[in-house]
Amino acid sequence: MSTPSSSRLEIDGVAKAYGAVKAVESVSLAVEPGEVLALLGPSGCGKTTLLQSIAGFVVPDAGDIRLDGASILVTPPEKRRTAMLFQQYALFPHMSVRDNIGFGLRMARVPKVEAARRIEQALALVRITQLAERRPAQLSGGQRQRVALARAVVTEPRLLLLDEPLGALDQNLREEMQVELRKLQRNLGLTTVMVTHDQREAIVLSDRIAVMKEGRIEQIGTPLDIHDHPRTHYVATFTGVENLLPGRFHGEDVVELAGQRIVGVQASAAKPGAVTLAIRSEAITVLPPGQGDIEGTIGFVQMLGASVRYEVAIATGLTVTVTEVRRDAPPFELGAAVSIRLAASRCSVLAS
Repeated sequence: MSTPSSSRLEIDGVAKAYGAVKAVESVSLAVEPGEVLALLGPSGCGKTTLLQSIAGFVVPDAGDIRLDGASILVTPPEKRRTAMLFQQYALFPHMSVRDNIGFGLRMARVPKVEAARRIEQALALVRITQLAERRPAQLSGGQRQRVALARAVVTEPRLLLLDEPLGALDQNLREEMQVELRKLQRNLGLTTVMVTHDQREAIVLSDRIAVMKEGRIEQIGTPLDIHDHPRTHYVATFTGVENLLPGRFHGEDVVELAGQRIVGVQASAAKPGAVTLAIRSEAITVLPPGQGDIEGTIGFVQMLGASVRYEVAIATGLTVTVTEVRRDAPPFELGAAVSIRLAASRCSVLAS
């Protein structure tokens, strides 16, 4: 199995409605050769409809989809040279692992010698050569996932499409397979579009994330951009930002919180005035009184093993959540007077 050539995907003004419901509303974006783009959002946001439009299972009402500059809208799904990996692996129970992987090659009438070579390479690639003669019922969830992945890449697709690919696995196995899948994608250099509702999965597996809401792209950027610098209240809430605090934006990079000025925040397109300041719990540090930006009192302490979570009531009566890696010193006690310091570069100003 040779390394597939990386293709550039362009989505230009794609729209799809089901009656009065607009599943996808004029979405445009590009995925560069070898890049992994994650479509992230809740159920019903349009991410799966968009993925199925790329695969050819859904016909858009408007717009165009191009691979390497050529439209594929009228190309049947089986001729688009895309491979799709579903949450339910859809393996044939009566076939061996080897035969499952080779099914697409048989449908494409690839010569037997060439098919056998590519199947062996795919087995080795996902490290299941020793399982080649087993049936799916004899495999664990992670092993079935590897078979489905081998079946997808053995056809040497121009584009890999992943639809909640790890959703059927338990948490520990899911995290292990996230690493394996990312290594495999980098090794092959396959242009990839994936759908997920799991923020962590999107961060681990992708180069860029498009957060979707009601058929539109709410924000697109690198995993670090989306994680640390949400631009809207929706993105901040959906991606799990713990602290959304009322403040006042003074222009440039200065925001006032609890009577104190924080300099160096990410303001995006916010206008001076009342705003919401978004900051993750791990971007705040708890310090002894007088050493931080804002004074407060510990209102809750929760041990999380390697870390500790505090709720700190600050001067205005607001509560700030802080998660810190455990230090050598004992954690602050309930009721202790403290101060907090915010990592300004990880603060985002959201317009109220």
